[in-house]
Amino acid sequence: MDFGRVPEATLSDIDFKLPAEPVFNKQVLKGRPVAHPLTYLGCAKWGRKEWIGKIYPQGTKEANFLDEYVKHFNSIELNATHYQIYGPATIAKWDVKAAGMDFKFCPKVPQSISHFSTLINAGDKTTSFLEGILAFGEHLGPIFLQLSDKFGPAKRDNLYQYLASLPKDLQFFVELRHPQWFEDEAVRMELFDKLRELNVGAIITDTAGRRDIAHMHLTVPKIFIRFVGNSLHPTDYTRIDDWANRIKYWLDNGLEEVYFFMHMHDEATSPELALYMTEKFEAVCGITVKKPVFVTGEAAVKAPAKAVRVPAKRQSSKAAKSEPEKAPAKVKSSKAAKSEPEKVPAKTQSSKAAKSEPEKAPAKVKSSKAVKSEPAKTPAKAKSSKAVKK
Repeated sequence: MDFGRVPEATLSDIDFKLPAEPVFNKQVLKGRPVAHPLTYLGCAKWGRKEWIGKIYPQGTKEANFLDEYVKHFNSIELNATHYQIYGPATIAKWDVKAAGMDFKFCPKVPQSISHFSTLINAGDKTTSFLEGILAFGEHLGPIFLQLSDKFGPAKRDNLYQYLASLPKDLQFFVELRHPQWFEDEAVRMELFDKLRELNVGAIITDTAGRRDIAHMHLTVPKIFIRFVGNSLHPTDYTRIDDWANRIKYWLDNGLEEVYFFMHMHDEATSPELALYMTEKFEAVCGITVKKPVFVTGEAAVKAPAKAVRVPAKRQSSKAAKSEPEKAPAKVKSSKAAKSEPEKVPAKTQSSKAAKSEPEKAPAKVKSSKAVKSEPAKTPAKAKSSKAVKK
């Protein structure tokens, strides 16, 4: 992932400390730990040739990458679904690779919806997408919608209407990148209040060049963290230490599920930092998570002995005390299962075409299990994906 990338020479000058714990989170966390919290750790893709000889055995074929991936991680941020809509047959072939495992696939909403539609005209595409991914069954994790960095608060009504149309028995998260979502406190708090109302999670993305989107607000008692490392730079380890402390605080106060996904600008080194993260989960949080096993039998990569200088003091996540927040002002509405496809997108509706369609409030999106072949019309009211058979 290149989002938020900065020159390596500047990394030691960035204040990577996580923001203080928002008072907002007291509305979501109950203040006491749950009996059995769930913790999932993974990467963005299984189709990494760089991992052959590292965690994949020498000679591993692309068609067998997923077979190897599930031996090292218990989840994956499924970016393949961002580039095309897959049918149930392909999804089922991926799902069988995790048979008998506590493993979660976390599909990314197709870009034909998130980037090349107005959202409120995406009902049919959304239904087709859901029809496919429901084939994951018990292995289906949270579904995440990543919007373009050009999608700002001026379009928030489209976003809220779309999210409200989604099936309520599936867990959705949304990642917003436009700076205006975070610059204005009133806009920011309206967003988090609305997501909480809709039971939609707010993804936290931790990347060097965009500290504003590491926002720390929980709108559901679950977290979905996209951590972007810098190829095992010393700051990667201190950042992981900080996250372990914050997650421990959240777990102590009622966090139910953790989804932590490791990204790198150079994905070759993601397994090393993921292994370090599993050690911190165990040491700090008392949680055992599946660990990547290196072909050479190497132990975990250790954090550098020297501490990394942090230029400006901010509250440590160890303290994680609540800070008061100002009340926001009122805001006006306004092929077969082979190696995972990665970069080449399928043809999608152009953004120009999306603008030409009249924008009407969407009807509820049908659960994909309820959908049969029919003309492309505004979808009918959502039925529960669990209760309805195709």
